[in-house]
Amino acid sequence: MARDAQATRRRLLAAAADEFAAHGIAGGRVDRIAAAAGSNKAQIYHYFGSKERLFDAVLDDVVRRVAAEVPIDVRDLAAYAGRLFDRYETDPRIARLAIWYRLERPAPHPHNGALAATIDDELIRIGQAQADGMLPAARRPVDLLTLVLHLSFLWAAGFPELESRIAATSREHRRLVLTDAVRALTTPQSPVGVIPQPA
Repeated sequence: MARDAQATRRRLLAAAADEFAAHGIAGGRVDRIAAAAGSNKAQIYHYFGSKERLFDAVLDDVVRRVAAEVPIDVRDLAAYAGRLFDRYETDPRIARLAIWYRLERPAPHPHNGALAATIDDELIRIGQAQADGMLPAARRPVDLLTLVLHLSFLWAAGFPELESRIAATSREHRRLVLTDAVRALTTPQSPVGVIPQPA
């Protein structure tokens, strides 16, 4: 019985990831999610409580899986960014879910604990790597992490006017542009300006 419940929950999460990636929270439809999962709306509300909490569960699940599959490597943030890029290329829903989350949940949300915990851990690791001289100290950990994360799915969030030109480039080319940019930003000897810390 517990195994059946877990399987149903997994099917609902998978169907919801497809739906929310395509339509966001506001545009997502629980009836379509239930149908795609071979379930019903009553089970969605039983397991998750609401459409919004279902989105939170999807995002939490995605964050946990990506963090486990692509752990941060502060010794080589360029390689880490490349692996994130590969993951986003393999599953484009991840970047789309992140974009919808930022659009529809502009403030930190209490039900996205995995995301907050992952970011906190990565900031601590980057700060320690800076203290150990492995990463440049000219930028705050939050600045470095923001640059790395955003650059890693830069190609998934381009302007429509760039799409045809981006599509004409190879995946290998896009990956190389990304890793070269992150390497330039994170090499301790790179000539970067010291940005004043905010007061």
